Amino acid sequence: MGFLALLLVASMPVVQVLLIGVVGAFLASGYSNILTSSALSDMNKVVFTVFTPSLMFASLARTVTFSDVISWWFMPINIGITFMAGGTLGWIACRILKPPQHFRGMIIAFCSAGNLGNLLLIVVPAVCDEDGNPFGKDSSHCRSLGLSYSSLSMALGGLYIWTHTYSLMKKKRDQMYHQPNSTQCLDDSDEEHHAKKFKANGEAAYADEEATLPVSAKLAQHNEENQMEAPLLSCESKVAKKCSWTTTNLKDTIHHVVEELMAPPTLSAILGFVFGLVPWLKSLVIGDGAPLRVIQDSIQLMGNGTIPCVTLILGGNLIKGLRKSELKRTVIIAIVCIRYVILPLVGIAVVHGAYWVGFLPHDPLYRYVLMMQFALPPAMTIGTMAQLFDVAQEECSVIFLWTYLVASISLTTWSTIFMSILS
Repeated sequence: MGFLALLLVASMPVVQVLLIGVVGAFLASGYSNILTSSALSDMNKVVFTVFTPSLMFASLARTVTFSDVISWWFMPINIGITFMAGGTLGWIACRILKPPQHFRGMIIAFCSAGNLGNLLLIVVPAVCDEDGNPFGKDSSHCRSLGLSYSSLSMALGGLYIWTHTYSLMKKKRDQMYHQPNSTQCLDDSDEEHHAKKFKANGEAAYADEEATLPVSAKLAQHNEENQMEAPLLSCESKVAKKCSWTTTNLKDTIHHVVEELMAPPTLSAILGFVFGLVPWLKSLVIGDGAPLRVIQDSIQLMGNGTIPCVTLILGGNLIKGLRKSELKRTVIIAIVCIRYVILPLVGIAVVHGAYWVGFLPHDPLYRYVLMMQFALPPAMTIGTMAQLFDVAQEECSVIFLWTYLVASISLTTWSTIFMSILS
């Protein structure tokens, strides 16, 4: 394949995303005003609870088999490495650039979570259909195998995104709206409690109220100012409070893990794996002779609405991204460099190392998909989460705008490099 032919193949899915995004931007603009803020929010909820779970279940239940899990065992590890490497690089970028605290989770999410399904489902079969590709002359076999790889990548990527990235975005939302309360050991006397409260509000307020404070409160404050050591009257339960705090944190952690596992996309991915791996369950819903085939067909029909809806939402949010954002340009440049320069190089090293030690089969298409997982633009699901949690929507739109514009060039470049390595 020549460079121009590869340019057309690799840029088509990105151009499709941009074209549908333009439609979403027009619908959300003042000229149309169809996709209002409330409409985008409602559409996000439908995507989160109906369309995305349907797509993941239909894809996994149809394509995953026990033999595939055995032979493709390195793919979940490879995707985990993309999240770990991208998240680490994003954390380093946050430490260096010091963006606002409530943006850091979003930045790490953009660096770690790639578009592991939608683009691969279009790019890989399109590459197989081109003459001269390094994956064999039988384009139909290559296309079928590429769809299986891409479907598994989408399902596994969705599992990572709706656990790791979902938790990251939700945690930052909670930090914005719920400030932690400091635990203090106070005296049983209400008088001393009020005296300390007045002192925290400033010396002027303290001076105004000092005359009305009881003597016990004044003595307590006087001793505190002279840094005299005096035991507080209500500190007998300090150790008990620490134990209670630890227990509460443990309960909260377990609650968050269960909540993330019970999220509709995650739950549907787990069910999809179960139906794909258990033959008698798969025979109930998958195949022309399956008695409950209509269920799978209905779920797949709903899942087909995921990509256009998510892309329309992305375009609707781009209107907000055209406005002034609090995000610095250096942060956007850092995300672009991490996703399109550093991570693909890491991917080449990881896949070559795994193949050298014998972890990967000889199939060059499988290794191509593994490498491409490191070179993809950010997952559009991040925009869905931002809309869902009402966090940094304008900033997400700005990042999506620039990363997907650059992706049309970077995907072509890295796809050419990967295929030349595997030829």
